[in-house]
Amino acid sequence: MEKRIELEKRGRKPAEITEFVLDNCRSTNIVGLTDEFVALETLSLINVGLTSLKGFPKLPNLKKLELSDNRISNGLNLLHTSPKLTHLNLSGNRIKDLDTLQPLKDFKNLKSLDLFNNEATNMDNYREKVFSLIPSLKYLDGYDIDDCEVDSEGEDDDVNGNEDLDGDANEDDSEDGTDDDDEDGEDQGTLLESVYKDLEDESDEEDYVVDAEEEDDEDYDLDDDEDEQEEQQQDSSPTRGKKRKHEEGAESGNEK
Repeated sequence: MEKRIELEKRGRKPAEITEFVLDNCRSTNIVGLTDEFVALETLSLINVGLTSLKGFPKLPNLKKLELSDNRISNGLNLLHTSPKLTHLNLSGNRIKDLDTLQPLKDFKNLKSLDLFNNEATNMDNYREKVFSLIPSLKYLDGYDIDDCEVDSEGEDDDVNGNEDLDGDANEDDSEDGTDDDDEDGEDQGTLLESVYKDLEDESDEEDYVVDAEEEDDEDYDLDDDEDEQEEQQQDSSPTRGKKRKHEEGAESGNEK
């Protein structure tokens, strides 16, 4: 763990670090993490192999502590040096009963606790007892006291004290007296109307062009029919017949 701590420091001074991730570094107890990390707000020790919290340092500004997937069965009283703790994840450990959780009742700021996959979750009236033990608690294993699931974003906002920020933002929007959604809907409706109108105009123009072309074709066909009829009439007329006979008689006289 000490080597991992030096690596994660990345040349920074301990007092400058606010977030520290030491997941998967192997150690049965905490070594190398000292009281010098006074500014630390988030500490993650997931799957380290911890059997106890012996050696846990004094971290007065710590708010979020991740201890899931270890082998911790007791010693939660060693966390009392972090009174600002709001989020504690102990899922996947070996906590068996409510007595082990007794030290947590002194944490006045603890809002979220995760004990999933601990033996303690099997005891009768588990949720009621834990909520009763820790009055400040709002979320247990991802659910509130009414068994309503809380999404991670909502939980993080609440833990970080950002609930009012969203509320103020919504109030500001309402005070402006404008509804962006309505304005967008009106703009889209106007745009659609203009598009449909253009399409209808184009359709009318196409129909007109097609009709004009068909009329030209019909006129052309009528002209051809009239020409053919005139030729037939000329061929069948008596004058035409007499002329042909006269020409035939002249030809026969010449032959003689």
